[in-house]
Amino acid sequence: SSGINAEWPLRPGKCGRKKVWLDPNEASEISNANSRQNIKKLIKDGLIIKKPQTVHSRARCRKNREARRMGRHTGTGKRKGTANARMPEKVIWMRRMRVLRRLLKKYREDKKIDKHMYHALYLQSKGNIFKNKRVLMEHIHKKKAESARLKTLQEQAEARRNRSKAAHERKSARNAQKNAEMFAHIEDNVAEEES
Repeated sequence: SSGINAEWPLRPGKCGRKKVWLDPNEASEISNANSRQNIKKLIKDGLIIKKPQTVHSRARCRKNREARRMGRHTGTGKRKGTANARMPEKVIWMRRMRVLRRLLKKYREDKKIDKHMYHALYLQSKGNIFKNKRVLMEHIHKKKAESARLKTLQEQAEARRNRSKAAHERKSARNAQKNAEMFAHIEDNVAEEES
């Protein structure tokens, strides 16, 4: 209704046309204002006011987000995309591979597994053998226990072989000594008979 540009009065306050309130009761006085100084006076007197910012609360949004974290509002009726679009299989695969590879690397650095076992398990992980970290750890413990068992069995077999070899050597030495004694005795008898 006034002759002045509605954006002009509050330009210093960086405010748009719809944020300016002009007092309807003082329309004639406002329309007579034709300089910045007059407008500043009107602002000071409260005839022209910058309207307060409209509230755009995020309280409801936050509340809903908290509920969704607890699993509410996520049933079949609330879903728009496919399961793969909502949580891609590739992302799940990448996360799983990274977890398994990180574990293998840590075990190798801690000398819990050697580089050969590491390589074999790395390839098995890539081949989708292990569903998760727990399964991989169980597999490693089982493998280590199995290799330790085989090692002890080999050591026992080796010890058994060594024992039997030593016994055989002792026995052959004893037999050789007996034979030597026997031959010496025979030779003595023969010498006595001849004399």
